[in-house]
Amino acid sequence: MIKLPTEIKNPGSEFFSPAARIGERIAEEIANNRHFYLFSPDETTSNKLDAAYNVSTRLWNTTRQPWDLPESDNGQIVELLSENTLFAAMSGHILGNHEPAMMTSYEAFFNIITSQIIQHTKFLQQSLEVSWRNADPYPAANLLSTSTCWRQDHNGFSHQTPALISTLLSLPSGKVNCLFPADDISADAAFDFMMNSENVVNLTTFNKTDEPRWIDKNHAAFQYENGGASLYGFASVENPNYIFTAAGDIATRETLYAIEILKQDLGLNDFRPRFIGITALTYGAIGTTEKRLSSEKFDELFSDWQPIIANFHGYPQALHQILSSYTNPNRIRTFGFQDQGSTTTPFEMLRLNHASRYDLALSVARDFNRLDLIEKYERILSDNAAYAREHGIDMI
Repeated sequence: MIKLPTEIKNPGSEFFSPAARIGERIAEEIANNRHFYLFSPDETTSNKLDAAYNVSTRLWNTTRQPWDLPESDNGQIVELLSENTLFAAMSGHILGNHEPAMMTSYEAFFNIITSQIIQHTKFLQQSLEVSWRNADPYPAANLLSTSTCWRQDHNGFSHQTPALISTLLSLPSGKVNCLFPADDISADAAFDFMMNSENVVNLTTFNKTDEPRWIDKNHAAFQYENGGASLYGFASVENPNYIFTAAGDIATRETLYAIEILKQDLGLNDFRPRFIGITALTYGAIGTTEKRLSSEKFDELFSDWQPIIANFHGYPQALHQILSSYTNPNRIRTFGFQDQGSTTTPFEMLRLNHASRYDLALSVARDFNRLDLIEKYERILSDNAAYAREHGIDMI
């Protein structure tokens, strides 16, 4: 097992793939549990979960070709290009064997099985009303959502939709957790949470690209025990006049970069930020079904009057609605995915959806009526757009 740090000396200075870390944890689980299965379309390798192949093979008991990946009739990796069939098979494994499993897919294509996921939550609701079922809880249905809307270097508009997040957060069943690890260490904590939870659906969303590492393993575990949100001390000061928050690895990165830009350009006399990382959301609340963030804890973290600049992996209204259940919605400015862009560069996808570090910085610069900074940030965004069109890569 890889030893994760208990202290991060320079947050954001090292880069690791959240997906690769989850792939390593899947491999460990397969090696230690003969009854654990990974259900996947044909994208296990491209989604950087291929560490699983180091300890198991594809489950396959028919004709094999020389070019196939390792296959056997006792493999623990079930690959089939049908989300419908995979989810049905995983549900059967969970409900029939009471054994854990995970299923992965591209974010856009998890929506294919939305109805099946909802039916699973309905079964869980009903099972709790039946004494002989309630006595034996079921392992969580764990969904690993990657190849997300924010990275469309090669695919495009057909591969862009975080709609399942919004759908699951709208279900009042109390049977859904949406997890948003901010980095690889947060992804490790998310894996532990998924494996230890029962009678729920967990949708964990992360990118396969290398992203900055922000928090240590104790901090990551703390978030799940304390309502799904926490203060990032390195990005916060006393007596803040702006509260920043984010859910999602890329959303977190852009928000923390925006804070650094504004610190440099406005100075800490005028600009006093606080950053709250959100790692879990459930129906109507920050946190998980079992440990929701209380109103009192929200006020402690988010205070009660400063503007809240919120950046979200998914559609902004989903997070805005949850935050509004805690505080005056007029405080909240929510950024996120707005169904813009297609096959383009990573920063251009952020610019097109107005969720980049400079879009967040613009929001604050306008408060201060800093025309010089407004012009600066708008020029940077425009220059990158032109550069990306001409060269196919980002200038930033």
